[in-house]
Parts: sequence; structure tokens; C-alpha cells
Amino acid sequence: MKPRMFRRSLIAGASALATALALLAAPPTATAAPTDYQAEDATISQGVVESNHAGFTGSGFVNYDNLVGSYVEWTIANAPAGPADVTLRFANGTAATRPLDWTVNGVAGAVGITYPGTGAWTTWVTKTVRLQLAAGTNKIRARATTADGGPNADKLTVNPVSDDVTPPSPPSNLVVSNIKSNAATFTWAAASDNVAVTRYEINRGGNVLKVVDANTLSATVDTLTANTAYDISVGAFDAAGNASQQSNVVAFTTPGSGDTQPPTAPTNLRSTGVSVNSVSLAWNASTDNSGSIAGYDVYQGTAKVASTGSLTTTVTGLAANTNYTFTVKARDPDSNASAASNALTVKTAATGTGGIPAYDRDIAKVDLGWSVAFLPDGSALVTERDRFEVVRVQANGTKTTLGKVPGAVTTTGEGGLLGIAISPTFATDNWVYFYHTASGDNRVVRMKYENGVLATTSSPVLTGLTKNRYHNGGRIAFGPDGKLYVSVGDAQNSGNAQNNGSLNGKILRANPDGTAPSDNPFFSTGGNARYVWSRGHRNPQGLAWDSRGQLWASEFGENSQDELNLIQKGGNFGWPACEGTIGDCGGYIAPKRTWSTSQAGPSGIEIVNDWIYIAGVTGSQLWVTQINSAGNGVGTPQAVFSGRWGRLRSVTKSPDGGLWLTSTNNDKNGGTPTVLDNVIVRLKFG
Repeated sequence: MKPRMFRRSLIAGASALATALALLAAPPTATAAPTDYQAEDATISQGVVESNHAGFTGSGFVNYDNLVGSYVEWTIANAPAGPADVTLRFANGTAATRPLDWTVNGVAGAVGITYPGTGAWTTWVTKTVRLQLAAGTNKIRARATTADGGPNADKLTVNPVSDDVTPPSPPSNLVVSNIKSNAATFTWAAASDNVAVTRYEINRGGNVLKVVDANTLSATVDTLTANTAYDISVGAFDAAGNASQQSNVVAFTTPGSGDTQPPTAPTNLRSTGVSVNSVSLAWNASTDNSGSIAGYDVYQGTAKVASTGSLTTTVTGLAANTNYTFTVKARDPDSNASAASNALTVKTAATGTGGIPAYDRDIAKVDLGWSVAFLPDGSALVTERDRFEVVRVQANGTKTTLGKVPGAVTTTGEGGLLGIAISPTFATDNWVYFYHTASGDNRVVRMKYENGVLATTSSPVLTGLTKNRYHNGGRIAFGPDGKLYVSVGDAQNSGNAQNNGSLNGKILRANPDGTAPSDNPFFSTGGNARYVWSRGHRNPQGLAWDSRGQLWASEFGENSQDELNLIQKGGNFGWPACEGTIGDCGGYIAPKRTWSTSQAGPSGIEIVNDWIYIAGVTGSQLWVTQINSAGNGVGTPQAVFSGRWGRLRSVTKSPDGGLWLTSTNNDKNGGTPTVLDNVIVRLKFG
């Protein structure tokens, strides 16, 4: 047969996909055997059965017509009631993503699922969605939503899955032994589960170091670095993908390796930009016999002005029209310092303005100031993550503790009292909103703040956000539309991110009273999906809007790439199949910028005059970049204040035209709530 329309031609030079695309991270427990249903045996509307492309199963495949509304509908008999993983085997020899809407018995089940190009019509791959089936006979329809039609459909595999929602108990009695400069051994007591534990993950700060099976209760991690502090915990998973809470934490510092050989000197120190008060620098990487570089120290003359793990930094607070000389040295894990790089003399600009801020002054000392929101009177409310307190801070540094948010608890990790937002109608309703960890979940609540007094009770706005030691998300903000946006982590269960029935791994959108707006993209689906604005997120923590009203969000990666995303209504950003630009990323929305996870750790973000400011936790620096004139991308980010205040958590524009920046050092294991050793500083613009 001849190919039907232009989409049958092969894409020259496109590579075949090597593995099947999947939306769920861990396969759930089946309650019945998976069953295959051939597409050629289904009900077909505006499509034909063909066999002219090799590799199909059965007697042929369905070629959708190129138009909106063409569909294939399978009849599934004798299904048990409950969730099922529904896997389509397909081929797509074009660059079009060919989205399908899935319905079950006429009810929306999965909306806008994309089926990207596979490189050739003979390359067949799979993609899985989870649908809710009724007991008995079900009609599952896959309907094309664009003029490109659907992909070539070979067969549908229906796999009813367990409705198990009970997570394992936490592993216990974690101990560390045999600590070396590059390795340590961890041993723990088994977790229990109502069905069965299937695997354990060894974590550092929410990043997975090693995965072992359920029968393994001791493992050696040999990818550690000398002279480095670690805090390690273990989590358990069952076959349904339910994640336990974490074990106890073991904290230790690896010894030095005895290495005395310094790294090579950095080379090609150069200027990448100047303003009236700043110089941006870049250099080529050093090498070391240990195989790793611990960081770089930047010197202005003889004074050290920045410490960073990156190959760039921006030095601020300089005088206009003035020469400055810089050098850079590298450090290895044993603190051996390299010789200095080439010396570079740069002259700042005589005039002009830019988006690079300079340090102005210290505002106040706090414990862990996780989020800042300004009141109409110009003072700010600050959330203390592990003290669970709300502190009013004035521009002159005066602090008043207003009280605690009731029910807030720690996770001895990233949970506690997190985000804060002031009602857009505060002048009339006096509501202040908080995101906090509670005994059984993460939640958004609101409290009255009237006449300088914070209420002692809270009202729930949005509850049931799964919590864990890590990946709690936690930022909340009101958008230009008056709706409340909430960034929620996957709670260390990556499968949550693609499941619209879960509130985790998402950016949510709610009315101020906690109801779901009817114009949310999955509102008609009902349940938790009503609140989903975007999905496929691992641990988003920053929300801000640009001059066009577009939402930007920052996101912590796993072990490879952190992300800055331009959020789209109903958009899917790929986690766990895709981390940044790494993995099976076809058909997902790509980030506008990525960083190595060692350089950023992006938490709070702010936008001023279409410049984006990102507080870097892991990289201990503020990243600055400018949105392009089209509004669809950003320039090369510049790192500022590298190492100056340590782990940076939030950045917030102040009513007087500056930025307030907070640090949260010593925050990995529940913090040090008896010590006020972190800062709020004010930054200014030239």
C-alpha cells in the first residue's frame, strides 16, 4: 500500500528510540494478568488498518486519519474495578508529537498525552497512562486532539494494578561503618509492608546514592568525596511505588585521603561582562589527581571575594570606571590549593544600569528564614522553618515574633514551616497563607493577621499533600489572576509526578478559599486532578511572574540537572522519565535553563523588570539572568555572591526597590532552631 498523506515518509537522519517511553517510575503490583488488545480489532473512527510498516504485532496496525477527533476504541471485558496501567505500542515517523485524549466509558481519564516521533514508522515504542476502570466491561478510547491525528497504533496492553496505598514502615537502626575517604558502608533493619518491600534507596539530601533490592540490608557506597560532610538516610518502597518515610539519619565526615598534590591552576581567566558596579568572570577548569575539584576561590587583589563550585562568578559592589585585578585558585577535596590563574585586570563601566544587584546592608539574623512576604505597610513576614514561627521584620532590622503556625512539624529534613503569601485582598480580609508540614501531610492554611496580632488558629485551604523527609516543595504565591499557586515536591515517590490523582510532583492552582478553579486544565476529571496546573515536577521551590504574566518556576534535579522552567497550563515537564534534558525527554516541555546539581539547587526566585533572580542552596550563590525580548527564553545566567552567605533560600523584591535575600545554612537535618545564625540581607541596584 502507498503511504497515506505526507506523514508516512521517514524522517531522514532521525535516530530510533532505543527504549520504551514510560510515564511511571516503578511498576505497581498487578492484581490480574496484563492483556493485549490489538488495534486492528478495535472500533476505528476515521482511520484504517494497514500492514505496510514492519514490526507490528497481530495482523496489522491502525493508521489514524490526519484530523482532530479520529480515534481507536477498545472494549475491555471482565475488568476489576480500580486503576490500570494502559500501555499503547505505537510508531510515529514524523516530528509531530500527536497528542491523544484517553477516556473510559466516555469519562476523561488522561488528557493531552503526547506521542513523540520515534524516528521511523518501523520503530515501535510504548507509553503508559494510568486509568480508572469500572468493574466489568469498559470502553477505552484514544482520540486525536490535533490535525496531525494520532500515531500508528499497534496494540493496547491493559494491566490492572494494585490499589495498595499503604507505604512501608521506615527502615530503622541505620548505622555507618568502615568510613573511608571515598566510601562508607551502611547497614539497617528491614522495613515492613502490607504486601512486600521491593527496594531500598540510600539518600543524601534527597539525592539517591544507591538502590538495592529488598533482600539487601547492607551496602557500600564508593562514590564519596574526601573531607566532606554527609547526612545519609534510607527509604523503602513497595511494588505499588509507595515510599516510606526515611530512616534515622547518620551524619559523618569522610577523612582526608592523604593527598598532598595540588590541582592544576585554572586557565583562561576572562571577563564576560561589566557594569558600573560589577565584573562577570569565567575560567577553564582545573584537574586533580583525585579526580575531583572541591571548588574555586576568586581573589580581587589579595582579598578572597568569592568561593564557588562553578566556572563563573560575578563580583559586585565595585566602583564605577575603576580598574580591578582578579585571579582564581582551585581546591581539591584535601584542601590543597593550586597556583593562581592568569591575572586579569578589568575596568568597570563609567555609566549605565543593569540587573546585577550589589550588597546594601544586613537586615536581621534569623534561624532558617525560608520565605519572605511583604505587608502593605512595608514590613515583612518571615517564616522560620524549624522554629515554626512567623517573624515580622522591619526595614531597620527590628524583629517581632508573632507566634507559631499551629500543627507545624519538622521532617528532620526539608519539611517544616515553608512558604508564605499575603492575600491580594489583605486590606479587607487580613489573610496570610502558609505552607507547612503537619503530622500526616503537607498543607496550605491561612491565618488572620490584624492590628499587629497573628491569630492562634489556622484554617485549612489545601490538605493531603504527601510529605517525606525530602522533596516537600513548599513555595506559595498569588498570581496576577488572583489565584493561589502551590509548588509541591514528589515526596520521594517519583511516580506521583505523572499521576494526576496525586497532588505531589505538581504546581497546583487554587482559589483563595481552597476550591479548584473551573478553568484549571484537568478540572473536568474531578478529584485531585482539579487542582493540577502543571505536572512532571520533582521538587519545585520557586514561583514568579514576568511582565507578560508568564509563570516561571525553579526545580531541584536528582543527580544531574537543576531546572528553570517556563510553566504552561496543563504542561508536562517530564519527571521522572526526564531530568532537565537528560533521559527520555521526547514530548515533554524542556527547561529554559539547566545547571549541574552541584552549582545551583534553585529554591526561591524573583523577577524584577524581566530579570530573574534565583537563590541557590547547593551552589551557595545567587543566579541572575534576563528574559529575552520574545519572552520565551533567558540569557546566560551569572553567579553572584558565590559562597558569601552560604546556602541561599529565598529572594524577594522589597517595596523600596531592592531585594531581600535569606540564607539557610545548617538546614539539612532539622536545623538548629536554638541558634540565630542565618541572615536576611538587602541588595540594591546600581
